Amino acid sequence: MSGAPHVVLRPLAAADRDRLLAWRNQPEVARWMYSDHAISPEEHARWFAGVVADARRRYWVIEADGAPVGLANLYDLAPEHGRTSWAYYLAEPSTRGQGIGAFVEYWVIEHVFGELGLNKLWCEVLVDNQGVWKLHEGFGFQREALFRQHVRKDGVPADVVGLGLLASDWAKQRQASRDRLVARGFDLPA
Repeated sequence: MSGAPHVVLRPLAAADRDRLLAWRNQPEVARWMYSDHAISPEEHARWFAGVVADARRRYWVIEADGAPVGLANLYDLAPEHGRTSWAYYLAEPSTRGQGIGAFVEYWVIEHVFGELGLNKLWCEVLVDNQGVWKLHEGFGFQREALFRQHVRKDGVPADVVGLGLLASDWAKQRQASRDRLVARGFDLPA
């Protein structure tokens, strides 16, 4: 084993609310989000109450070696169409480069196609966030869209890449993705 961190995704809890606000307002996290303004406690409280009550969303806190380090979520969960969208971020800079993002990607994909039985996983990534969209492509996601000037970042129009992964794509990519994570020392179920 190469000393990979022990990573788990646990369901979001009420006790996570303040931590998420602090994370979300970090410049390095806000930089990659559609909205980049400072989020007030009141705005965050409304958002948090909404996500807890929304059946079309699922949220998990990412933990590495027992410490909370980020957030992953599904949104626009549409079983009637066999698809959902997803996003994640690592808020703790010290965790980047350890393969945690790759582990989260694998876990979410397995959850969506295995436990939820959906056919498509979709995401949108700012075009400047090359590391993340390349990570997605490494797991078999295909670029399906380029949304030109889709959002404004610091008042400047920014392009967004739309990426999709089908269950059939994952069936071809799964073993190679799993092997890469196991080679890095991550413990994955068979």
